[in-house]
Order: sequence, then C-alpha cells, then structure tokens
Amino acid sequence: MNKPGLKNVLPLKNISRRDFMGGIALGLTSGAMFSPFEALALTGKNTGKGNGFKGNGLKASTSLYPPAMTGMRGNHAGSFEISHALAWEGKSWPDAEKYTDEPYDLLVVGAGLSGLASAHEYLKKRPDARILIVDNHDDFGGHAKRNEFTVRGQELIGYGGSQSIDGPALYSPQSRQILEDLGVRAERFYRYFDRKFYRKQKMKAGIYFEKGHFKHSGLQDNFLSADDEKAAKLIHQYPLPEESRKALFRLWNGEEDYLSKTPEAEKIKLLRGISYEDFLRNYAKMPDDVILLLLNQGIGLWGLGFDALSALEAYRMEMPGFEGLALDDNLVPNPYESEEPYIFHFPDGNAGLARLLVRKLIPHAADGHGMEDIIRAKFDYERLDDVDHAVRLRLKTTVIKAVNRDGQDQVDVSMIRGGKVEKIQARHVIMACNNNILPHICPEMPKEQKQALKFPEKVPMVYINVALDNWKAFHKAGYHQFHNPHGFFHNMSLDFPVSMGGYEFTKRPDEPTVLHVVHTPVKQGQGLSAREQHRLGRHDIYHMTFADYEKEIISQLEEMLGPFGFDAEKDIAAITVNRWPHGYAYEYNELWEPWGWLDGTEDGPHILGRRRLGNISIANSDSQALAYVNGAFDAAVRAVSEQLTETL
Repeated sequence: MNKPGLKNVLPLKNISRRDFMGGIALGLTSGAMFSPFEALALTGKNTGKGNGFKGNGLKASTSLYPPAMTGMRGNHAGSFEISHALAWEGKSWPDAEKYTDEPYDLLVVGAGLSGLASAHEYLKKRPDARILIVDNHDDFGGHAKRNEFTVRGQELIGYGGSQSIDGPALYSPQSRQILEDLGVRAERFYRYFDRKFYRKQKMKAGIYFEKGHFKHSGLQDNFLSADDEKAAKLIHQYPLPEESRKALFRLWNGEEDYLSKTPEAEKIKLLRGISYEDFLRNYAKMPDDVILLLLNQGIGLWGLGFDALSALEAYRMEMPGFEGLALDDNLVPNPYESEEPYIFHFPDGNAGLARLLVRKLIPHAADGHGMEDIIRAKFDYERLDDVDHAVRLRLKTTVIKAVNRDGQDQVDVSMIRGGKVEKIQARHVIMACNNNILPHICPEMPKEQKQALKFPEKVPMVYINVALDNWKAFHKAGYHQFHNPHGFFHNMSLDFPVSMGGYEFTKRPDEPTVLHVVHTPVKQGQGLSAREQHRLGRHDIYHMTFADYEKEIISQLEEMLGPFGFDAEKDIAAITVNRWPHGYAYEYNELWEPWGWLDGTEDGPHILGRRRLGNISIANSDSQALAYVNGAFDAAVRAVSEQLTETL
C-alpha cells in the first residue's frame, strides 16, 4: 500500500487511517454573549438554508432526537456535573430507601460501544436475561456519536467521535464475531466508499501557511502527500527563509545518516528514547521554522505533537529524515501497515455500530435489519427504556455507587436520574464507563487498583462538524483537507465520500456537505509529558464556550478560503461541537512509558486497573489501553466471560 512519506504518493484509492488523521468549558462563562449559532442551538433548531447568522429557513429539530441537536454536544451540559461533584468535591448522597426496579440479571454502566457490546455478549449467553444499560448522556454510543443536519432540504450525516472500523481483518475472532452478529460486511465498503472521488475532483491535501508565522500566507500542496518531483518543487516554493527551505529539502531527500556516530544496534533504542522534535533539532540540525512545520503533522492520531512522540514513532509514520539511517524494518514492527485501506466508515462513523447494537438489543426502538438501512433509521428514544421489554437503555442517568452485597451474589447500584437518587439490584454489573471514575463509585476497590486507574490520562479532543451550504470555495482552491501547522485547528477535512443505505454523499460543489474540524488541546514548548499535556488540555476545553469555537472556525476558514469566495455568513449552515475532555483511551507511549508495557512483556497499569471486583467487572477501551473499536469489543467479551465463567 502506498502511504505518504519521503518518496511516496498519496492516492486516495489506498488511503490509510494515518493519512486521513495526519492530513487532515462548562457551558457559557459568566457574562459571555450568545453567538448566532449557539442561539439557534439553544432553541433546539437547525438551519435549513445555510444562513446561520440571519437564521433564515430554520427547521425545528426535537430535543427527543439527540443526533439532530446542534451547539455544544459530546460531553454536554448535564452529563458530567454529578461525576465532577463526586470526584472533585467528594460529594455524597443518601441511599434510596427502596429499590426502583425489579432485579436485573445484568446492569451495564455506560452505553458506548463496550457497554452495548457487553449487553450483546451477555444476551447471547443468557437469552432470557433482564438487562439494564444506563448512561449519563442524552444519547447512546459514547464517543461513537452521530450528528445530523438538514440544509436546503438535504439530509447530512456526520461523525462526532469514533471514526471508522480500522483494520477489521486483524480483529480478534471474538470482535470479528460481534461485527458478524450485527450484519456488518466490511467488503461492502469497497463499493460504498468512493476512493477516487476527490482525485476526480482534482482536489488534494493542502497545508496552510498562516498569517503572522510566514513571510506570506496561503494554501499550498502538502509536500508529504506529493510525489518526488512535485515535493521538491513545493519545498522550494514554501514561504520559508532560503536556509530553511534548503534544510527541509535535505531532510526530505533523506540521504544523510544523522546517527552515523551511533552503532547500528543502538539506533532503534536511541530513536525510541528521544522525541522526533529532539531528533530534528539536535541530530538533523533543523531550524525552528522547519520543526514547527512538521511538529503537528500527525496530531490527529495520538492527540499529541511530535514533541511528545518518539522519533521511532515518526519513523513508523514515515515522517522525513530517516531514509539515510538504513534501519532494518524487521526490527521496527509498524502497526500502520495494513493490506486493508482505511475505508470501513459509516456516514456517521462508528455511531453506525452503536445503532446496530441498540437495534439488535431493543428491536422495537428502530425499524430495519441490515447494515445499510441503519443509516437512515430513526430511533424512538422514548421506547429505549420500555418497562415491558427485557433489555432497557436508560439515558441521563449517572451512577454514583456500586457495592457487592455480602453473601447474596448481588450488587446494589445507586444512581441519580432527574435529580433523584435511585437504587437498583443486579446479579452482575459491568462498568463500561470512563475508568477514571471507578475509584469514586466502587468503595470496595483496593487502594493499589485505584492507583492503577489513576495512571491513564484520556486524550482530550474536540470533533466539530460544520454543515456547509456548499463547498465551491474548497473546489476552487483545489483542496479537500488541510493541515495548519500553527492553527487552533490543525486539521480540517471535507467528509468521507461514502454513499450507502439510501444516503448519498454530496456530488457537486454547489451541494451541501459536512466539514470535519479537529481541535487537539496540546501544551507544547514546556517539556511536558503526554499525560501532563492531556491533563492540562482537558481543563482548557472545559472552559471554552461554543462561541469560542465558532469564532475560531469562522476566522480560520475565511482566512484560508476567503480568496476563493468563502463567506461564512452565507456558507455555514450550522455547527455542532462534540467536546470530549475524556476522549481517546490512553495508549502507552514508548517515549514516556516502559517498552515492556507496549510489547506485552510487562503488565501495564491497565491490567491491575481492570481486575474483577466480585460481581463487578470492568470493560471499555480504557481497560485494554487501546483506543479502537476492537479494544472496546474485546473488553466487553472479557468482562462478560469473567462474570459468567463460574456459572456457565
């Protein structure tokens, strides 16, 4: 498979996950003004004619259908306050005097992919089981979030979190079986995903040289996505000082061994122990402007720049500077190499999987039976928690305590719904929520296990969907995705070209579409570790308002595309900000953690952190230290097996 790098072209027919991701507040603060889009969001409405500022052509959405809600979503207001009071303030609540429901066989805390898959696996083994799934959000799916818009009468669907099924051929047999159970046939995406679409439109991956950082601003082709001849020309055209252009060309050309004084056997160890930024500055002797040009090229994959990723990881991601080192690829396994292209994408991302799971668990909640008709299926949210059905899903409910009952083979679970404390009894409980909250809701948990759960710092991120009235300016500019080395948003990209289940991807530049915008709150230039950057970045995005994001979106788009006719007032129809302070599961980083944790020769803290507590088991991708669908599915399989092994 061709991938971007020193000497490769980026053909969309072979696009990889790395190619796409690399290229491409607690509500309002005191005294803040409502922005035009937030005013629309707070009224529960969505624009219908692409005129967000004047509010013309408004089409009402319903508060009972969360995917159509705009404004601040993701960890939205009302979803986190109780957990924060519990974890930050040590707040406690009196127990309910009596049980709210009849006992359940299984209670699942968290309606993300691992929680829904846990219910699915349990039901396969116990077809007559009574199951309750609870979640603190107003929608199911966790980070697998769906956003919907209607612009000029056209339906638009976007993903607000978990993006695609990555490398399904490499899934465990158990995770592949879950896909099979749901009717997901990965081979069909070869028809649904138009891998030649943007190439036919003569659109490429671009890099934006922002005002104030370069001697002149503007869009140009990203040299990392160009062939040899074009890349050389691009580098010499970039608005960098002549010496910096020469240095970048030398780095890209890749003939020099920057570690020539290091014994061959020690090169890999050295690259694993230094950041790519360190490699560029202290070994390749690159000037600062070249380093800053490269620093955030892969930020969407890890939620970190190359100041906090190893030089060896940069080598795996085919960043420039390593060809002259002549490393033995057999000694550097590359997880990004796959014979499968990165095309297994529902129009709503992995929300498609969440919706398939909910429909299988609660068939009366939505019509249909296949992976195609799930795309346009409308879920009846009022029927998710139907008392007459064996599997129930209860939203806007936050668990505050779970305790095994001595000698009774049961768990008492307390939760808050609608401001009231409720208590439920279940034979088995699976915690498929954010693992950081578990020490606060499981009082029986041993101290060492609590400490283990404190280690991972989930990766904060903001996934924003901008509903566009048209994409004519993008087409005129000739770019479908952008990298902005110095921008608040490092990556912007027009939607994946996927048509399936009666949903059609935009075909012409004058048609509406979705623009996907990513903000990753890194803290660079301070020598901070990955975990420290995640922790501080989380606080930053909690204190940003919808208006803050809107302002940055408009500013960046008009600066980049204004010369090509982009007008935010006319071209932006709606904005949905999916804020995830607790985003990706933390994956071990070889620059900061022992290599044994990564290669499996030593147990990382997640192994102790997920240890079973009697009739309580722990799932979620956190517990696998893997931020992918198969991590969530494998966690579900393991947790259900733990609970049922002794009674099967």
